[in-house]
Amino acid sequence: MRVLMFFIDGVALGQRKAENPFFTEPTPCLRKLLQGRPLVLASAGYRGDRASLVALDAVLGVAGLPQSATGQASIFTGQNAPRLLGTHLNGFPNQELRSLLAESGIFIRLRRRGYRCAFANAYRPDFFDLLRQGLPGNNYSCSTLITYYGGLTFRSLDDLREKQALFMDIDHTLLSQMEYGLPQITPETAGSRLAALSKEYDFTLFEYFLSDLAGHRGDIEEAARVVQTLDRFIGALTSSLDPAETLLIVTSDHGNLEDLAHREHTTNPVPALLIGSAAWRDRLMPRLHDLTDILPAILETLQGNDSEGDSAERSLGTL
Repeated sequence: MRVLMFFIDGVALGQRKAENPFFTEPTPCLRKLLQGRPLVLASAGYRGDRASLVALDAVLGVAGLPQSATGQASIFTGQNAPRLLGTHLNGFPNQELRSLLAESGIFIRLRRRGYRCAFANAYRPDFFDLLRQGLPGNNYSCSTLITYYGGLTFRSLDDLREKQALFMDIDHTLLSQMEYGLPQITPETAGSRLAALSKEYDFTLFEYFLSDLAGHRGDIEEAARVVQTLDRFIGALTSSLDPAETLLIVTSDHGNLEDLAHREHTTNPVPALLIGSAAWRDRLMPRLHDLTDILPAILETLQGNDSEGDSAERSLGTL
């Protein structure tokens, strides 16, 4: 069983209210997966023919609003990063979190077990100049750092042209405004490309962060466009994947976009939307409670049986 993880920055399960674009926008693809239900907190616990929805605690027992650096570090290492620091950290990882990612990042763990891994995001040319210098500075995301520490190849715009990567905005809206000669594509095309790419690997990760930016800006029209793009993209991903072969996990690090009444993060639980085999979804749902449970769930799915899965969870800290 392969695993494809679609990480969306700044999206939690909110309430059924006008300030929540996941409730007010049509989202036909998500609602089809959830049998007419919107992606809101009231839908958590749903289990259907193709998808299941779990609410994950993003606060992790530490006072304050969940933030990107500690939330993502918790997802990508399986460890409680806010508790490690004693606080939630926004923006980019500090040295303590960088050390955690270097030692316990998901890519390095999976590659040590022999799994084929890919980070599907494409980077612009100026990034590779920094990469040749060993990524100086401290303004790199958790996803970039786990890719770097895990020894994976970073994908370029040439990979994007060869349909072997995706840009972070999904449909190239931003990329088409730059002088790279890359036209816009539809979210459906992007979803199909990611599904095809994921079939070459045991574990594939793709990250989208315009959702968090839209939440901070509080622009209702921009938020609507983001939600519509996500809905169409997830719909294409789902229709392009064989549920018997791939488990799709859609999740986030903290809340934001689901409550446009303000421009701050929220303490709402984040979604773990599982799309794939009913047997695997039923197996994983009871074990998913907070952000630190995602990595063990991925390991268990890749391992493929109870005894190996339990062993994987026990041995996480020794890798």
